[in-house]
Amino acid sequence: MKLKEDLMELKPTVMVSVPRLFNRFYDGMQAKIKELTGVKRTITDWGIQKKLHNLQRHAQYTQTLYDRLVFNKFTQVLGGRMRLMLTASAPIDKDVLDFLKVCFCCPILEGYGQTESAAPVCLTWTQDPTGGHVGGPYRTCEVKLVDVPEMKYTSDDKDESG
Repeated sequence: MKLKEDLMELKPTVMVSVPRLFNRFYDGMQAKIKELTGVKRTITDWGIQKKLHNLQRHAQYTQTLYDRLVFNKFTQVLGGRMRLMLTASAPIDKDVLDFLKVCFCCPILEGYGQTESAAPVCLTWTQDPTGGHVGGPYRTCEVKLVDVPEMKYTSDDKDESG
Protein backbone atom coordinates (compact mmCIF):
# COMPACT_ATOMS: atom_id res chain seq x y z
CA MET A 1 0.00 0.00 0.00
CA LYS A 2 2.86 2.38 0.78
CA LEU A 3 4.31 1.91 -2.74
CA LYS A 4 0.98 2.84 -4.34
CA GLU A 5 0.79 6.00 -2.20
CA ASP A 6 4.35 6.90 -3.15
CA LEU A 7 3.58 6.40 -6.83
CA MET A 8 0.52 8.65 -6.57
CA GLU A 9 2.78 11.46 -5.35
CA LEU A 10 4.92 11.37 -8.50
CA LYS A 11 4.49 14.44 -10.68
CA PRO A 12 6.68 13.84 -13.74
CA THR A 13 7.24 16.53 -16.37
CA VAL A 14 8.55 14.25 -19.17
CA MET A 15 7.36 10.78 -20.11
CA VAL A 16 8.93 8.36 -22.57
CA SER A 17 6.88 5.31 -23.47
CA VAL A 18 5.83 2.91 -26.19
CA PRO A 19 2.69 3.17 -28.35
CA ARG A 20 1.11 0.20 -26.59
CA LEU A 21 0.84 2.17 -23.33
CA PHE A 22 -0.40 5.30 -25.12
CA ASN A 23 -3.06 3.15 -26.83
CA ARG A 24 -4.16 1.88 -23.41
CA PHE A 25 -4.46 5.48 -22.19
CA TYR A 26 -6.52 6.27 -25.29
CA ASP A 27 -8.85 3.31 -24.82
CA GLY A 28 -9.41 4.13 -21.15
CA MET A 29 -10.05 7.80 -21.86
CA GLN A 30 -12.48 6.98 -24.67
CA ALA A 31 -14.37 4.62 -22.35
CA LYS A 32 -14.69 7.37 -19.72
CA ILE A 33 -15.92 9.86 -22.32
CA LYS A 34 -18.54 7.40 -23.59
CA GLU A 35 -19.92 7.13 -20.04
CA LEU A 36 -20.66 10.87 -19.98
CA THR A 37 -24.15 12.13 -20.74
CA GLY A 38 -25.94 15.42 -21.20
CA VAL A 39 -24.11 18.71 -20.71
CA LYS A 40 -20.88 17.04 -19.56
CA ARG A 41 -20.70 15.01 -22.78
CA THR A 42 -21.50 18.06 -24.93
CA ILE A 43 -18.84 20.23 -23.29
CA THR A 44 -16.29 17.42 -23.56
CA ASP A 45 -17.04 16.92 -27.27
CA TRP A 46 -16.81 20.68 -27.90
CA GLY A 47 -13.53 20.84 -26.01
CA ILE A 48 -12.01 17.99 -27.99
CA GLN A 49 -13.09 19.51 -31.31
CA LYS A 50 -11.87 23.00 -30.38
CA LYS A 51 -8.50 21.74 -29.17
CA LEU A 52 -8.01 19.47 -32.20
CA HIS A 53 -8.73 22.47 -34.42
CA ASN A 54 -6.20 24.62 -32.52
CA LEU A 55 -3.65 21.80 -32.62
CA GLN A 56 -3.91 21.31 -36.37
CA ARG A 57 -4.02 25.02 -37.26
CA HIS A 58 -1.72 26.62 -34.70
CA ALA A 59 0.18 23.81 -32.89
CA GLN A 60 -1.51 24.88 -29.62
CA TYR A 61 -1.84 22.24 -26.95
CA THR A 62 -3.78 24.26 -24.39
CA GLN A 63 -7.06 26.16 -24.24
CA THR A 64 -7.74 27.72 -20.85
CA LEU A 65 -11.51 27.22 -20.59
CA TYR A 66 -11.66 23.61 -21.74
CA ASP A 67 -8.47 22.68 -19.91
CA ARG A 68 -10.08 23.75 -16.62
CA LEU A 69 -13.50 22.25 -17.33
CA VAL A 70 -12.59 18.98 -19.05
CA PHE A 71 -8.93 18.16 -19.51
CA ASN A 72 -7.74 18.90 -15.97
CA LYS A 73 -9.04 15.45 -14.98
CA PHE A 74 -6.92 13.78 -17.64
CA THR A 75 -3.76 15.73 -16.85
CA GLN A 76 -4.09 14.94 -13.13
CA VAL A 77 -3.88 11.21 -13.91
CA LEU A 78 -0.22 11.82 -14.80
CA GLY A 79 0.44 14.24 -11.96
CA GLY A 80 -0.66 17.48 -13.63
CA ARG A 81 2.82 18.71 -14.57
CA MET A 82 3.47 16.89 -17.86
CA ARG A 83 5.32 19.13 -20.34
CA LEU A 84 6.54 16.66 -22.98
CA MET A 85 5.89 13.06 -23.97
CA LEU A 86 7.85 10.87 -26.38
CA THR A 87 6.97 7.63 -28.12
CA ALA A 88 8.96 5.26 -30.30
CA SER A 89 9.54 1.54 -31.02
CA ALA A 90 6.43 1.12 -33.20
CA PRO A 91 4.01 3.24 -35.23
CA ILE A 92 1.10 4.90 -33.45
CA ASP A 93 -2.13 6.00 -35.10
CA LYS A 94 -2.29 9.71 -35.91
CA ASP A 95 -5.78 10.08 -34.42
CA VAL A 96 -4.67 8.49 -31.14
CA LEU A 97 -1.64 10.77 -30.98
CA ASP A 98 -3.66 13.92 -31.69
CA PHE A 99 -6.31 12.98 -29.12
CA LEU A 100 -3.69 12.39 -26.44
CA LYS A 101 -1.93 15.68 -27.26
CA VAL A 102 -5.10 17.66 -26.60
CA CYS A 103 -6.12 15.63 -23.53
CA PHE A 104 -2.73 15.76 -21.82
CA CYS A 105 -2.20 19.39 -22.94
CA CYS A 106 1.37 18.84 -24.12
CA PRO A 107 3.31 17.82 -27.22
CA ILE A 108 3.91 14.14 -27.87
CA LEU A 109 6.93 13.59 -30.07
CA GLU A 110 7.20 10.49 -32.22
CA GLY A 111 10.59 9.15 -33.12
CA TYR A 112 12.46 6.44 -34.91
CA GLY A 113 15.81 5.13 -33.78
CA GLN A 114 18.04 2.15 -33.47
CA THR A 115 20.79 0.88 -31.24
CA GLU A 116 23.41 1.53 -33.91
CA SER A 117 22.63 5.26 -33.95
CA ALA A 118 22.73 5.54 -30.13
CA ALA A 119 19.07 6.62 -30.01
CA PRO A 120 17.03 8.83 -32.34
CA VAL A 121 17.45 8.90 -36.08
CA CYS A 122 14.26 10.88 -36.74
CA LEU A 123 12.13 12.90 -34.35
CA THR A 124 9.12 15.18 -34.73
CA TRP A 125 9.24 18.80 -33.57
CA THR A 126 7.03 20.28 -30.86
CA GLN A 127 5.91 22.99 -33.33
CA ASP A 128 4.81 20.42 -35.94
CA PRO A 129 1.07 19.86 -35.43
CA THR A 130 0.78 17.01 -37.94
CA GLY A 131 0.97 13.47 -36.69
CA GLY A 132 1.48 10.13 -38.35
CA HIS A 133 5.17 10.56 -39.15
CA VAL A 134 8.45 10.36 -37.26
CA GLY A 135 9.75 13.73 -38.41
CA GLY A 136 12.97 14.64 -40.09
CA PRO A 137 16.44 13.29 -39.43
CA TYR A 138 17.92 14.23 -36.09
CA ARG A 139 20.66 16.82 -36.48
CA THR A 140 23.43 14.38 -35.48
CA CYS A 141 22.38 11.69 -37.97
CA GLU A 142 22.70 11.18 -41.68
CA VAL A 143 20.04 9.22 -43.55
CA LYS A 144 20.58 7.40 -46.81
CA LEU A 145 17.64 6.13 -48.87
CA VAL A 146 18.22 3.02 -50.96
CA ASP A 147 15.89 1.58 -53.60
CA VAL A 148 14.74 -2.01 -53.02
CA PRO A 149 12.85 -2.83 -56.24
CA GLU A 150 12.10 -6.46 -55.30
CA MET A 151 10.10 -5.15 -52.32
CA LYS A 152 8.60 -2.32 -54.41
CA TYR A 153 10.33 0.40 -52.33
CA THR A 154 11.88 3.00 -54.59
CA SER A 155 12.78 6.67 -54.42
CA ASP A 156 10.07 7.23 -57.06
CA ASP A 157 7.27 6.15 -54.68
CA LYS A 158 4.39 8.55 -54.30
CA ASP A 159 1.70 8.70 -51.67
CA GLU A 160 -2.05 8.92 -52.30
CA SER A 161 -1.81 12.67 -52.96
CA GLY A 162 0.92 12.30 -55.55
